[in-house]
Amino acid sequence: MTWLRDRLPAGGGLRDEDWAGRHRLLTVLLAVVMVVLTVFGVFQGEHHAVTLLLTDGLILPAVAAAALLRSRRLRSVAVALGFTVACAGFVSLSHGLTEAHFTFFIVVAALALYRDWAPFGAFLVATTLHHGVFGTLVGDHTYDHQNATAHPLIWALVHGVAVLFAAGFQLISWSLSETEEQRAQENLDESQAQLSVAFDETPVPMAMIDPDGVLVRTNAAFREWLRLPAELPAGFALTDLPIKSVDEAGARLFETLTGRTEPVTVTHQYRRADDGSLMWVQVHSTGLYDRHGRLRMVFVHCLDVTAVRDHEAELHYQVRHDSLTGLLSRKAFEHDLAGLLDRSREPVSVIYLDVDRFKTINDGSGHTTGDDVLRALAVRLRQVVPAGALIARLGGDEFVVALPGPAGTGLRVGNGILAALAEPLPIGAQELPVSVSVGVTTAFGPAAVDDVVLAADTAMYAAKRAGGNRVQVFTDALRVPVQERIAAETRLRRALAASPRHTLPLWFQPVVSTVTGQIIGAEALVRMRTPEGTILGPHAFVGVAEETGLIVPLGEHVLRSAIDHLLHWSDRLGYVSVNVSPRQLAEPDFVPMVAGVLAGVPHLDPSRVVLEITETALLSSAGDVSERLAALKQLGVRIALDDFGTGYSSLTWLKSLPADIVKLDRSFVAGLAGDPRKSSIISAVLWLAHSLGMSTIAEGVEDLADWSALQAAGCPAVQGYFFSKPLPAPDFDRMLASAGRTSSLIRS
Repeated sequence: MTWLRDRLPAGGGLRDEDWAGRHRLLTVLLAVVMVVLTVFGVFQGEHHAVTLLLTDGLILPAVAAAALLRSRRLRSVAVALGFTVACAGFVSLSHGLTEAHFTFFIVVAALALYRDWAPFGAFLVATTLHHGVFGTLVGDHTYDHQNATAHPLIWALVHGVAVLFAAGFQLISWSLSETEEQRAQENLDESQAQLSVAFDETPVPMAMIDPDGVLVRTNAAFREWLRLPAELPAGFALTDLPIKSVDEAGARLFETLTGRTEPVTVTHQYRRADDGSLMWVQVHSTGLYDRHGRLRMVFVHCLDVTAVRDHEAELHYQVRHDSLTGLLSRKAFEHDLAGLLDRSREPVSVIYLDVDRFKTINDGSGHTTGDDVLRALAVRLRQVVPAGALIARLGGDEFVVALPGPAGTGLRVGNGILAALAEPLPIGAQELPVSVSVGVTTAFGPAAVDDVVLAADTAMYAAKRAGGNRVQVFTDALRVPVQERIAAETRLRRALAASPRHTLPLWFQPVVSTVTGQIIGAEALVRMRTPEGTILGPHAFVGVAEETGLIVPLGEHVLRSAIDHLLHWSDRLGYVSVNVSPRQLAEPDFVPMVAGVLAGVPHLDPSRVVLEITETALLSSAGDVSERLAALKQLGVRIALDDFGTGYSSLTWLKSLPADIVKLDRSFVAGLAGDPRKSSIISAVLWLAHSLGMSTIAEGVEDLADWSALQAAGCPAVQGYFFSKPLPAPDFDRMLASAGRTSSLIRS
């Protein structure tokens, strides 16, 4: 019996609230049945009064017991017995009608709601006793056929077995349902266990929040992140968290999360209550809704993205600011200036600054000192420029300032900057005097940023050309040379990009021996051929080539083309010389470039190539010029010191540099025959050059008297218009073919 009892369902699958709901339903139903049965009995007549009173008298205690008893099983048994009495009373009031017995089977289905064997057992026993006892005592009120009346115990047993089978199948159904539910519960428990592990053990802070903002569940990472206790008090809500939003949007975070049905990702900044530190929090939330669309829970996980935001802020700062000075970068300045021009109701002044002779500071004191100068200058600018102005370093030693204000504000601030720089800048343990060239322009209303900055830049270059350390206000007249420079640069770039042999041809001026009268060499001079066929002299593009750095590819083209022509005239021309600009000489790749060109013509004697370097170039080049000239000499080329006598220390350079040729400037040659002082100077230079093992060429010879005087002084070679202007290569080729001696040239 114990084995059987343990295997019978006992309602364990129902939660207390579910069982209470079912029991309440059956108890109310029993009371309703009693009322209906009473009404039915009244309509049956007075001869059924005793039966009706007995039936109600037994049902009423059952209803009371069902409502008042504490044990779930006893209360269900009371309901079962009450329904047994009701069915028995209905059968009696119906004179044993067979169809009235169907109510017993209806009650079997009703009692199945309890999912417990006890009410079934009580109902089965009570039903069997009713059919047996009442069938024997009042058979005509229990059965409506003779066989049942004659054998009441047999039919009681039949009814009992039928009820037993009906109840048995219910029990089997419950048992199977309990097994399935148990398996489902085990799966649910396993899933919940997995969820608990995933929720509680994840390093990401997570929380479950009900619609009222109360934290239903939090994981360890969430509590550790916000420094909360392991056990939160009941009713702990979002408003109790030890962090507060620093903005209104963050304070309304929960409204944002509960106001949307789709997943939400938001980022806000919060301040910790304990130490006041700020942190950025990225919140990912998902709402859980019931089948009616009502919000049941909000699931959130939080990421502390403070480090990411700080890194982004640092990157943003680096993008917008110059790494050396901390001022705005070029892009940031242009962006902010565009906004200032759009929104300002006052004129906007733009002030462009460039440090005077900054290259001298870099070359003389080193790049570290140069950087220190730029940093100190940035500090001085911040002190002088009004608060709220835009200050930027555009690159190199160029700075720019923009600020709104009445007309004249830019000029006033520019003069203030010059006045502030009258005091030397503190550089380490020393003070260094620094001056700047300042250009000022004023824009009225929205304008193109590039045009405004270009105007200030143009004015600055005008101040620098005027000697520097001054302020120049932009005018339209200043724009003309800038436009010409831009046009010249454009022409030169196109010429270099096209076919330089055609667009940048070489012209040649002969160098003549005063002893033999023969053409012993030629100076290669570059020209530019425009698309219209016009030939432009070097003044139209060499200057801009120096400024833009295009002199480097231009100089390489001249060297290669000059050597090609020399190879063509190999049996008729001794050497060819090309000019080297200061910018070329300062390039680290200049010597390797010359070496590469010479390597391409291994059968050419390198001494037939002469590189002409002006004394001005030597003075303005870096301190390693002697080493570079020595490296060039090792390649086998010859060095000519051009425009000798126009610098500040000609004799010093002549003594210390490894030059092979000295070219006397035309200022010493012109009028030589009639000026004894020039004759004495030239004689001294000729003697000094000869004693140092150098040759000499006199430039700018334009008349017979100077030619004769140079012959008499012993100058070995000359060049100038007296013999020929620079000629295109074909004309020079004809000159080489037809002119054997200078005497023939003179006669012609």
